[in-house]
Amino acid sequence: MEAQLTSALPDMIEKAGDAALKQALQEHLSETQNHMERVGDIFQRHGAMAENHNDQSMVRLVSAEKWAEMIKDRDQRDAGIIASAQRIEHYEMAVYGTLASWAKQLGFGDDEEDLRAILAQERADEKLTRLAEREINPSVA
Repeated sequence: MEAQLTSALPDMIEKAGDAALKQALQEHLSETQNHMERVGDIFQRHGAMAENHNDQSMVRLVSAEKWAEMIKDRDQRDAGIIASAQRIEHYEMAVYGTLASWAKQLGFGDDEEDLRAILAQERADEKLTRLAEREINPSVA
């Protein structure tokens, strides 16, 4: 899931017009790369290999952003990119929350701690909401 997002975010950054939106997406990309490392650590603790797996929900979420190139108005496109990024962020939060709960139930304390740490970092949604409410959405209206 994080690898798929790491591949998709640079395209979103490129299509974004607002400098603050570009910065928020760039920060999310950095956090996503860090999350990939932490998830890799969890796999290593269990002697598992992270295989190339396409999370089908993430495939649909990142492909929904493709429409952005069809919208010429910068503010409208940015509002759509924010909406897409927020859907992705909510999905990530749901996945990490679920995995952390399962890790706790299975007695994998270190895994739960790592997953909850990742979940705590999933705050791009708050930044995007503030950006949308203060700058982008009023411009579209």
